[in-house]
Amino acid sequence: MEPTTPSALFQAATPAPVGYRDISAAQLHAALGHVRMVDVREPHELVGELGHIEGIEAVPLASVGEQARSWSKSTEIVLVCRSGNRSGKAAEALVAAGFQRVMNLAGGMLAYVAAGYPVTRT
Repeated sequence: MEPTTPSALFQAATPAPVGYRDISAAQLHAALGHVRMVDVREPHELVGELGHIEGIEAVPLASVGEQARSWSKSTEIVLVCRSGNRSGKAAEALVAAGFQRVMNLAGGMLAYVAAGYPVTRT
């Protein structure tokens, strides 16, 4: 059974060497509505073929550090991008800034869409 609460999601996530944890598209989909999600792609990337996950916060990678100053460092956060690379960099930066429960969507929106989960394309 996939975790549906934030703490269960974080515990089930795969630890990465730099301090954040990776989650699968299935794990994220099961936790929708129970976890803070931040998409670090540029605004123009949130529409079109890959779209974005309904309810996700759009915070481009270049502004994550500034925006994160107002976020609780104990809140569980899932970072998302196209392939998982930019969100991995953002996750690493948040961990370095003292965030304790940071997760990255492994494979990014490419994996999420490939798994057949619904997205918003406008």
